[in-house]
This record gives sequence, structure tokens and C-alpha cells, in this order.
Amino acid sequence: MAKPSTTAAKAAPKTRTAKSAEPPDVATLLAELERNGSSKFRADLSARYGIVTKDPAFGTPMAKIKLIARKVGRDHALAEALWKTRIYEARLLASLVDEPERVTRAQMNRWAKDFDNWAVVDTLCFNLFDRTPHAFAQIATWSKSKDEFVKRAAFALLASLALHGRAQDEELLRALSLIERASGDERNFVKKGVSWALRAIGRKPSLRAAARALAQRLAKSEQAAARWTGRDALREFAKQA
Repeated sequence: MAKPSTTAAKAAPKTRTAKSAEPPDVATLLAELERNGSSKFRADLSARYGIVTKDPAFGTPMAKIKLIARKVGRDHALAEALWKTRIYEARLLASLVDEPERVTRAQMNRWAKDFDNWAVVDTLCFNLFDRTPHAFAQIATWSKSKDEFVKRAAFALLASLALHGRAQDEELLRALSLIERASGDERNFVKKGVSWALRAIGRKPSLRAAARALAQRLAKSEQAAARWTGRDALREFAKQA
């Protein structure tokens, strides 16, 4: 990933929900992200964490991005402007400053077209998308995608809903069929997303039996990816016994 330049950044719109009168512009935020980055951490993104993206990056740790987000507050227009920079850390920051109630399905689908690494996918789903009213509709749509990272987003979003307690048991039970349907997908990031979703659902005591039953069935599958998912989930469930 190349180191980005901050000179071409556009100023963010002034509308915001944070208490401060004026939001920082995008150029100011990019400069702060850059100051908190390092070439070593930028190299670690791919070498250590398996985050490979075509977008430029500063090498800013997530802890620093969260500190910046807390100072900025919530601002939907600013989040859109940050996303448009195409800079890796700016997109992570966008997930933390956007306003979930103002996120539309059109925006979710538009941003999904840019997905090219697991970290942006998971961060968006965990911090933002699972707080929107469109989450389950997007899970159903994205679970059918041919794109590896869009399909991963379906199951990262499902896992996030389960872990954050933002879904009813009945909704999560119905989602088990999506997990079973996708369990044969051999692609690494889809496979791991499917397993994450199954393990997250199984963390709920009320759903553990259903999740375990699916994991046991998958563990006996003739499909290698399904067997891996089932066994991975069963190992997790064994720790909860």
C-alpha cells in the first residue's frame, strides 16, 4: 500500500451532530491520521495482519483512530467525505463518525462496491452497519454476492448483530439457513466470516443448541469448507461448556 498524500482532500460539509460548532475538515483529519501513523505499522498491515488493499494507507493504529473519532463526534456528511478519500484509515474513521440512523441501503451498497479487505468490512459492520435498520435486509442480499468481501460482509454483519444483542432470537435462528447455504464457499475470507457468524450466534445460551446442531452437521459434510466451519465452531462451543 502506498503512502497517501493529503493535499487533494476536499473539505467536509458543515452539517454535523457533534456539539462543537464547526467540524474539522477532511484535510485536517487526514493530517492527524498521518501524524499518528508509521511506516512500520503500515508494513504490518499486510505482513502481520493480512490486510491487503489497493487503497493508500498511513499505518495508523485503530486505537489512535478511535481517539480521533471521539474528538470529532457523529457527522454523516463528514463520514461520506472521508470515505471518498479512498484512504484506508479515513474509511475506518468514517465507520466511527457516521450516523447509523442516516445510513441508507443505497449507501451501504455503494460502499460495499469498494470492499477489498477484511478489516474495512469487519470494522464497518461492527461499528456502523449493525446499528442501522437495514442490517438483516443487507445480510440476505450480500450473502448471495459473488464478490468475496461483499459476501464476507453478510456474515460479519450477522456476527456483529449477534454479539451486540441487536437481533431477536427468531431472526438469528432463521439466519442459520444462510450460514448453512454459504458454508461450502472455499474462499478464505468468506469461510472465516461464516464461521464467525455461527460462533457468535452460538454464544447466546438460548441459541446454543441450534448452533451446535448445525455445527455438528457441517462437521460431517462432504465439502471441505463446511467441515472446517463446523469443526471451528464446535471447538469454540466446547470452551463454553
